[in-house]
Amino acid sequence: MERKKIMMHRRGDEELHTGFDDHLEPLEPLDLSKISSINDMVVAMGKTAFTARSLSHAADILYKMTKEDVYIVLTLSGAMTIAKMGLVVCDMIDNGMVDAVVSTGALMAHGFVESSGKAHFKYDPAMDDTKLYEYGYNRVYDTLELEKNLDDAESILDELLNEFPDGAEISSFQLHEALGKYLHEKTKGRAILKSAYEKKIPIYVPAFTDSELGLDFAIHNRRRSMAKRKPIIFNAFMDLDDYAERIKNQKTIGIFTIGGGVPRNWAQQVGPYLDITKKRIAEIKNQDLPKDPANDPYFKRFKYAVRICPEPVELGGLSGCTYSEGVSWGKFVPREEGGDWAEVYSEATIAWPLIVKAVMERLKQ
Repeated sequence: MERKKIMMHRRGDEELHTGFDDHLEPLEPLDLSKISSINDMVVAMGKTAFTARSLSHAADILYKMTKEDVYIVLTLSGAMTIAKMGLVVCDMIDNGMVDAVVSTGALMAHGFVESSGKAHFKYDPAMDDTKLYEYGYNRVYDTLELEKNLDDAESILDELLNEFPDGAEISSFQLHEALGKYLHEKTKGRAILKSAYEKKIPIYVPAFTDSELGLDFAIHNRRRSMAKRKPIIFNAFMDLDDYAERIKNQKTIGIFTIGGGVPRNWAQQVGPYLDITKKRIAEIKNQDLPKDPANDPYFKRFKYAVRICPEPVELGGLSGCTYSEGVSWGKFVPREEGGDWAEVYSEATIAWPLIVKAVMERLKQ
């Protein structure tokens, strides 16, 4: 845009600036007559204000992470698969926008139900919750998960777990890899676990016992015990160390977060975990490690970050924790050192598909 002639006015003895003389970026009206794609819309939103502008910035960061050599961690919470956002995750995986997934167990459970051929339904407000219980309909806001679906999913998981030897020690990324392999071999169509298996992307569920699949795992072990077999040992620390080892080997890391909760914090705390590992374990501390923090495998901070979450800061919940606050914990590179992040205060089913589709269109250009 051509620089306009700077006009100086006076208010009393003070010179009033026009904005252009301070190199400020002017806003532009959102002109829908000039919009012909999702990317057009998202780019144009970046020249407006409020959440629209932060959404556009989020798309810019995701595109930058995807094009650069950045290891991208996707964290997921909320009922995103039962809300039919699962293929958005597949799009991210299939288009190189994800290198690791950290999720709630419920999200993976409902996604597995869907990908194994079962249906979810719209909630009919004419049916009260007591009736829903009697009919075997589990309500998630305006959506229904069938109890029969969960029973069928448990049968599949039980069959897969039977393939593990007695006393085997596993964690969530190995279990979800097995589920992905099953979907790869037995089903048609796309699915999160299937795409992750095919792209060799790990899926971690830190709070695994807080999920339907976690309960199914426990039921399977009860059956083993009753049959005088050794139970399968679930070791959550195998997830932590596998994830930390992957992060340790990356030069640049980024994170894309839906919601908050355990997945968000578990993924973000990897920097402090590696840092205190180096400080507190003498054998590691005394190694001849690189002096340059950029090359130190135990000094890792997320350079790029996107969060889509409506949680405000002042309520004190983890999901409202800003990236700026995360800088103080050593989790993020501050902006003055090249870090970049976007916080989109929106419900994810609205903002997330727009961001991902805009980046998909850019990648094809």
